[in-house]
Amino acid sequence: MSKAARWAWLVSLVAVTGAGGVLAFLLSIGATAPRGFFERHYVWLFWLNATVATVLVLVIGAAALRLALRVRRGKFGSRLLLKLAGIFALVGLVPGLLIYTVSYQFVNRSIESWFDVRLAGALEAGLNLGRVTLDGLVDELGNKTRDAADRLGEAGTLPQTLTLERLREQMLARSVALVGSNGQILLAVGGDTSSLTPDRPSANLMRQARSAGVISQLEGLEDEAQALQGQARIRALALLPSSQLQLGGGDRYLMVVQRVPAQVLANALAVQTASSEYQQRALERDGLRRMYLGTLTLVLILAVFAALLLAVTLGNQLARPLLLLADGMRQVAKGDLTRKPVLASRDELGGLTRSFADMTDQLADARALVERSVAQLESARTNLQTILDNLTAGVIVFDSRHFIETVNPGATRILRLPLSAYQGRRLEDIPELQTFAQAVWQRFEQLSDAPEAGERGHWQDAFELQLQEGQDTLTLLVRGAHLPQDGRLMVFDDISEVVSAQRSQAWSEVARRLAHEIKNPLTPIQLSAERLQHKLEAKLEGADQAMLVRSVGTIVNQVQAMKQLVNEFRDYARLPSAKLTALDINALVSEVLGLYAPAQEAGRLHAELAAELPLIMGDTSQLRQVIHNLVQNALDAVSERPDGHVQVRTQKSFNDAGELRGLRLIVSDNGPGFADKVLKRAFEPYVTTKSKGTGLGLAVVKKIADEHGARIRLSNLHPPGEDVTATIGAQVSLSFSKLATAPSPTELGEANRAA
Repeated sequence: MSKAARWAWLVSLVAVTGAGGVLAFLLSIGATAPRGFFERHYVWLFWLNATVATVLVLVIGAAALRLALRVRRGKFGSRLLLKLAGIFALVGLVPGLLIYTVSYQFVNRSIESWFDVRLAGALEAGLNLGRVTLDGLVDELGNKTRDAADRLGEAGTLPQTLTLERLREQMLARSVALVGSNGQILLAVGGDTSSLTPDRPSANLMRQARSAGVISQLEGLEDEAQALQGQARIRALALLPSSQLQLGGGDRYLMVVQRVPAQVLANALAVQTASSEYQQRALERDGLRRMYLGTLTLVLILAVFAALLLAVTLGNQLARPLLLLADGMRQVAKGDLTRKPVLASRDELGGLTRSFADMTDQLADARALVERSVAQLESARTNLQTILDNLTAGVIVFDSRHFIETVNPGATRILRLPLSAYQGRRLEDIPELQTFAQAVWQRFEQLSDAPEAGERGHWQDAFELQLQEGQDTLTLLVRGAHLPQDGRLMVFDDISEVVSAQRSQAWSEVARRLAHEIKNPLTPIQLSAERLQHKLEAKLEGADQAMLVRSVGTIVNQVQAMKQLVNEFRDYARLPSAKLTALDINALVSEVLGLYAPAQEAGRLHAELAAELPLIMGDTSQLRQVIHNLVQNALDAVSERPDGHVQVRTQKSFNDAGELRGLRLIVSDNGPGFADKVLKRAFEPYVTTKSKGTGLGLAVVKKIADEHGARIRLSNLHPPGEDVTATIGAQVSLSFSKLATAPSPTELGEANRAA
């Protein structure tokens, strides 16, 4: 800090201290100052304020002149210094003027309100009220004393002590006395405990009582302290009118002394004191007003001075480093990132120049690094996009708002939906994926809140998804992970075929072992039961014989049922590979339906076979079993309905271009349909809705369809235009895509005969 700046700060500190001391002193005494204080000290207080104000004005003027010269010479930072000075002066002056104006009006009105005419009138009215009250008490005691004297005079005898005591109690007096013509106390009752007799009345009081007959006066108010201690009293003196009382040597007087009520006395003295002080303060109000207003003016000048001084000081400190920064910024703007000079100071502004120089060096290094990083990033982005486009798994990237950001072709292929059209939207916006999206986000939230054991920033789970009614249920293996900036990554793959193959393989193994373990003991059980019946039937009679026959029959029947079950499991486990040959599907259907002639005659089964169907590649025996299982299942489903019927249809199927791509076999009924849990796992062994049966029928159908490369679908039928939850039947369809080449008439006849 320069010498001039130090002197400026010293002067300002002295000025602030002096002005603050004067202001604190004036505010501390306020209206409680001693009488005549402002008149006695007004002169030196005025010159003190004037001296401080003059010094501040001179300092402000010198600073303003110096600043004007700097601006005129065009020194760097002078305009900034001028702007800072103006801002600080405005900040100090505007609130100061506002406070000064409000305070000026407040002081004037407050001081004038202290000496308001209504206040003076109220004090005068209170004083008069006290006087009237005291005068009333004096007159009242005089009247009572005169009446008492008249009563005593009518008695014709001198009053005794008992008479005076009774009179004192009636008048609530402090003392009652009989006084002689020379003021001597002849007889007295009551009085102060400090003296045996009351005070003698004055000669003047005696003369007034002799001439007027009665006189009363207020005594003891000369000293306010003594009056409050109980010395204030009312004395009444009345002449006794009886002539008989005067024979003994002169007039006799009745003197009554009564204390003034303490509350009345205190109120009267308070009003008198307040009125006296009010008159004294009224004489000092001009000095008080001038002192407050002078102090307010000094504070205003001090605020402006402090603001300007602060502006000059800060401006000088800011100008030097700003000059270096401005020059360095111009060089950086031109692209020059070489090392910049710094200011050798330890304050924050010097640190700012050093930081700017370091920043310039870092910018140079960062520019080179960015150029290399951009090239690497572009190469990595190209490689990543190539990898995503060639992945068989589906990849979806979500941003922090759960909007779809990136979708690869694998995701579109697996879900069979145009996911690219939904970029920038949520996964929930895709109608077919609403339930799937909720499950995925719930899994992400579970990972964030309470991850399972082994999960570190990612999760893996399997989901079953049915995109549309009638389509197969997809089993997706989904993996999710958190990305930087609160993004989300979801990678999934279709494992439906894998799951189905694993389940079929597992059930095949179960069926093989079950057939092996159960079939062996069945024949000995049946033979043993029949042998028991053969040996014992002739030896038993009546009920015992009948029970033996029933028990053996039950054992034989259950053994036969178990053999049938074992054979079905064996057939499922040992289903041979299909031997594909060209065959006519219509002929095969007609042959199988011939076994259900009663159902056709009853109208419960009928067929709609399309004409001129192409031959397909298939195994005759296995497809015959498929048709038989589907028709039997449909008839079982409608067996309890009087109007139940089953329909078997064949038809051609075409692609979007109108080209023939295969044919379809459809078996439908109007039964209760499939339950939801059956639709999801209908092709697994031992999944059935019938009370009897092994649940292997559809599993065998699925296995044979896979051998033929055919696609099988299960769905429930719904009434058109109504709620989709209503079910009017079920439908199973097989789509064959392996068509045989156009056969010759001879080959066609041989195929039909083989069928």
